[in-house]
Amino acid sequence: MTSSTRKSKSSPLSRSKKRKHGSKNTGAPRREVALARVKDDLSRYLGLATIGSIVITRHGKPASVLIGFKNEDDWFEYGVENHPAFLRRISEARVALGACRGDLLDHIKP
Repeated sequence: MTSSTRKSKSSPLSRSKKRKHGSKNTGAPRREVALARVKDDLSRYLGLATIGSIVITRHGKPASVLIGFKNEDDWFEYGVENHPAFLRRISEARVALGACRGDLLDHIKP
């Protein structure tokens, strides 16, 4: 007697991947597009970048990321979140918290 094995009714491509713990899945689609295609139709990809980031590839390898902003507030928030002084201050605060040293707000350096 041979045992018959059941094959899955769904194809491997249709199965949803399980989300790993700690991964950031914002739900926004991410596309990979060749640099030549972006150069040919930049305005289209700028519009698509407001929906989700676009990874621009060169010779099939990731080379850059194109992100879009829906409005000026998004642009401002991006600037603040990526400002070197802000990032340095966040890093210093994490080190202080890790060493169980709090930081009073009136001692914050601008």
